[in-house]
Amino acid sequence: MSLIGRVSSSLPQVVKFAKRSFKSVNFPGESLDSILPPTLAHGIHVFHCPDGVGIVAKLSDCIASNGGNILGADVYVPEKKKVFYSRSEFIFDPVNWPRQQMDEDFFKLSRRFNAMKSVVRVPDVDPKYKIAVLVSKQDHCLVDLLHGWQDGRLPVHITCVISNHDRVPNTHVIRFLERHGIPYHHLHTTKENKREGEILELVQNTDFLVLARYMQILSSNFLRSYGKDIINIHHGLLPSFKGGNPSKQAFDAGVKLIGATSHFVTEELDAGPIIEQMVERVSHRDNLESFVQKSENLEKQCLAKAIRSYCELRVLPYETNKTVVF
Repeated sequence: MSLIGRVSSSLPQVVKFAKRSFKSVNFPGESLDSILPPTLAHGIHVFHCPDGVGIVAKLSDCIASNGGNILGADVYVPEKKKVFYSRSEFIFDPVNWPRQQMDEDFFKLSRRFNAMKSVVRVPDVDPKYKIAVLVSKQDHCLVDLLHGWQDGRLPVHITCVISNHDRVPNTHVIRFLERHGIPYHHLHTTKENKREGEILELVQNTDFLVLARYMQILSSNFLRSYGKDIINIHHGLLPSFKGGNPSKQAFDAGVKLIGATSHFVTEELDAGPIIEQMVERVSHRDNLESFVQKSENLEKQCLAKAIRSYCELRVLPYETNKTVVF
């Protein structure tokens, strides 16, 4: 039986299975691109609402009744908390289920279940997320994001790069930005003037911001004025080392485990909801150069994965300062 047939015939079992606690229903097989007929499109829907009876059934019926087939479904209902999270991936025929009608159908469900969040996305049709990247002196995260964008691994449109450190002409970063028509803005900052008003003007049309090792603290006023998500990356040298040159501090202390953390920016410094974390072992065989390289590689990988997860609608808010990441 084909994958579509298996998914279609197993929908009642999916509804029965996703009853409580954490469930993940995945249908392994070929990649989505290889199984998708030319007339079909790929959709993603995330749902966050108070827990209740029949939510999974109604979500599944909404997709199936419009000729769609679920490829994967994740459901999470925390113990002793009356809240429901789900993320579904499905294929559908845009002719039979137009994009506007899809929005209306899911909106009706969100009203029925008093949803706090209901978002549907068709990646091949909907505009890519527009982001601005803020960076200071270090280039490793910025360069990785630029190449990830160029290679199509990051489903975003970079509107501009903003830095509080100037970069001389004819450097690798500047040549890349000029070649691809990405504006670069150098805004020199001081303790008295963080240039936040100018930054806000430059990022007003973005969907979210990325701090790619931007070594400036954004004020509460900036966060409230921008009003959208901001993703940050920083080292997670264990135990924690603060101040100047944390890699050398950790190396000199002989730590055996290093890491990186990507999280949302909040008014509390480096304490926003965590999206992704990565760790790697180091040893006496590492010199300072290899130690720093491993740390920077973790930061690049952790930030890129957090951005992909966010764009793929895998990240949902949970309680006050946590996330559900499907």
